[in-house]
Amino acid sequence: MRTVVDSAQRYFGGERVDFSAVEIDLGEQEPLFERIYAFVRALGYGETTTYGAIAKALGEEPQVARIVGEAMSRNPVPLIVPCHRVTAAGGKIGGFSAPGGSHSKAHMLALEGVVPPSDGQAGFGF
Repeated sequence: MRTVVDSAQRYFGGERVDFSAVEIDLGEQEPLFERIYAFVRALGYGETTTYGAIAKALGEEPQVARIVGEAMSRNPVPLIVPCHRVTAAGGKIGGFSAPGGSHSKAHMLALEGVVPPSDGQAGFGF
């Protein structure tokens, strides 16, 4: 079995890699954060959703989208819990806590075949 580092190198080399089976210990988390991280870990390669859609899918009120964003900003393993696949409403890329910020997020999405909005609106920024 390849190590996570080898898998990450393959991912950034353009290979389709699934990190959902990688065992992680996020330490003690708020119960809602645990649910959010579990939901995001289930997102497949190239699959995106929004902060608000996660809140709704978890049966929460729309304002919980801010808490989803907070959970993503505190995500200690951004590639393993693929928060780059969570975007803001309207096709905007949103924030990203990993080095490189939103530019890294846009690059990771592009690796996965996610294209920016074609309507000329402010979006992914590439």
